[in-house]
Amino acid sequence: MPVTTCIFDAYGTLFDVNAAARAAAEAPGAGALAESWSRVAAQWRAKQLEYSWHRAIRGLHTDFWQVTKDALDWALEAERLDDPVLREDLLALYWELPAYREVPKVLATLKARGLATGILSNGSPDMLEGAVGSAGVETMLDAVLSVERVGVFKPAAPVYDLVGGRFGCDPEEVLFVSSNGWDVSAAAAYGFATAWVNRAGLPLDRLPGTPEHILTDLSAVPELEVF
Repeated sequence: MPVTTCIFDAYGTLFDVNAAARAAAEAPGAGALAESWSRVAAQWRAKQLEYSWHRAIRGLHTDFWQVTKDALDWALEAERLDDPVLREDLLALYWELPAYREVPKVLATLKARGLATGILSNGSPDMLEGAVGSAGVETMLDAVLSVERVGVFKPAAPVYDLVGGRFGCDPEEVLFVSSNGWDVSAAAAYGFATAWVNRAGLPLDRLPGTPEHILTDLSAVPELEVF
């Protein structure tokens, strides 16, 4: 069955999750963050994901913005950066994360070929609206799907159910693209065709479900032999 629908994860896949800490570190008066921004960014992201998994398993859902703030607080304390102004600056920057440079061209190419496109993300609707608007890709997406519709984070199966519910397609008609190995594994096990954007050159996760395609960025997505 040919793929008719291309669905992307948002954070780390379309939008650069390290950009907020990087931009704050480059601002005048960055202080200690100038030396530690990469650690802050990595710890922020790691705790963000860890907290989402814990909440999903324990049935303690909250929106992703709260998870993002909690994760940042941990990362700043770990680096001994007790600065309320810095915290607010980082959160404001996270609201408007830039897209990776290849994103507009990839989405435009897929749309020009008549494919349906969308986002499936842990992000809350307002977070996703901010990121999509900041990147200027609203017209290239047919839907922006948030886990808030089902009240549980990825990789819970009801999240992936949202795609078929919105687009009226079978799992085999969907190409799911993510930079998160665990997300791609879950999507593959669910029945989606999958592409893992392995920007960091990480090992394959030892989880049920294996990505069909492994890419270094999004540029090659339109050329995959699934359409």
